[in-house]
Amino acid sequence: MTHTKHSTATTAVYGSEEMVRPAPTMTIPEEMTTPEIAYRMVKDETYAQTQPRLNLATFVTTYMDEYATRLMNEAISMNYIDQTEYPRVAVMTSRCINILANLWNTPEKGDSKCGALGIGSSEACMLGGVAAWLRWRKRREKEGKSTAKPNLVMSAGMQVVWEKFCQLWQIELRQVPLKRENRTLCPKEALKMCDENTICVVPIAGVTWTGLNDDIEALDRELEAFNKRTGYEIPIHVDAASGGFILPFVSPETRWDFRLKNVISISTSGHKFGLVYPGLGWVIWRDKSYLPEEMSFSVNYLGAEVTQVGLNFSRPAAQVLGQYYNFIRLGREGYTRVQQNSMEIARYCHKRIGEMECFENYSDEVVNPLFVWSLSEEYLKSAKWTLYDLQALLQQSGWMVPAYSLPRDIEDIVVMRIVVRQGMSRDMADMLIKDIENGVAELNKLKYPTASRQAYEKQEKQRGRVFTH
Repeated sequence: MTHTKHSTATTAVYGSEEMVRPAPTMTIPEEMTTPEIAYRMVKDETYAQTQPRLNLATFVTTYMDEYATRLMNEAISMNYIDQTEYPRVAVMTSRCINILANLWNTPEKGDSKCGALGIGSSEACMLGGVAAWLRWRKRREKEGKSTAKPNLVMSAGMQVVWEKFCQLWQIELRQVPLKRENRTLCPKEALKMCDENTICVVPIAGVTWTGLNDDIEALDRELEAFNKRTGYEIPIHVDAASGGFILPFVSPETRWDFRLKNVISISTSGHKFGLVYPGLGWVIWRDKSYLPEEMSFSVNYLGAEVTQVGLNFSRPAAQVLGQYYNFIRLGREGYTRVQQNSMEIARYCHKRIGEMECFENYSDEVVNPLFVWSLSEEYLKSAKWTLYDLQALLQQSGWMVPAYSLPRDIEDIVVMRIVVRQGMSRDMADMLIKDIENGVAELNKLKYPTASRQAYEKQEKQRGRVFTH
């Protein structure tokens, strides 16, 4: 068989030489190819992946309407930081910050609220943490005290960004254990870990591991009394990566935001329940006095004086347009409908799964559009499979429903999680439930324990647990 040495515009894509050679993995190809062939090679690499809307593991937006998608595609070349070329992007960013600040009941007056955008909620968390650290350090220096041992307090149900933050800025991370009786952050236990070196306490609105919310109002009340008693000035930064776009619309009466005195900053993810394609995050401060001047950097080599707060400099502008579009397109009414529909479908799945004999929901209540469940204690005694086996079976049907162990101190509990996002319908939920039921029925026919079950039993026997088959 012979092939043309060079593919041309008239070469059939699958008749080209490139299609019978391995894709480049180590070195750049010596020769060019046509855009059609390059496109198809890259496209085919992703062909076998899970359909994004069937991925119930991710929190990230996988659906936007036609106009939002078009708007973002048309802005794909726009660099957010180049405010001389794209000055209106900066204006839209300020408008989004104002809208979020007011959505979270900011006390700050004026037409320009204090906030910043990030590539995602991870960068937004970093910025909130850095601001707290710098404020603490400045206060300690003013008092003539050591700045050597800062610490941060939050629950073990944290997202990994906080480990990164504490490692990168050399801050001690003090984790309040989660327990069967305390499945969210216990305010009293958190305050036991606080001292004069605590830069902030970080409660979570929408815990990644479980979907629950920390009781931020109770924490604020306990912290207020603690600060008065000790003379400390420990603030709260709320990690609202998920809850920041859920609570204002499905539970507006809940006091978790700037209505609480000690909440100084809040971060959220625009590309999760903010309903924007990745990546976009936001952080808002209570007012300008809480954003240290050292976090603002200016350059004049883009044609004008440009000042920004962020870990990244160049970044896509398209997500800002997508967020502003959503605010205009959906408004409060639209966001409420979308989030309430997601909540309704999540509660439906929660109910149906909880009714299955082999399962036990981790929480009786669904407070965000996600929840977790485990095998029931009774079923665990004699089962021949684990949730990891069910995950693998569901994957064969295209679903990504993750199984994982919970954080330290309750790591013996293995759960599965469903995240319901815009784009999941009741029909999809019924298909998922049917596939779960079929998967369980298939696993229940097993005569011998699976490899994951054998590993589980070995681990549990070391803890003194006895199993029967």
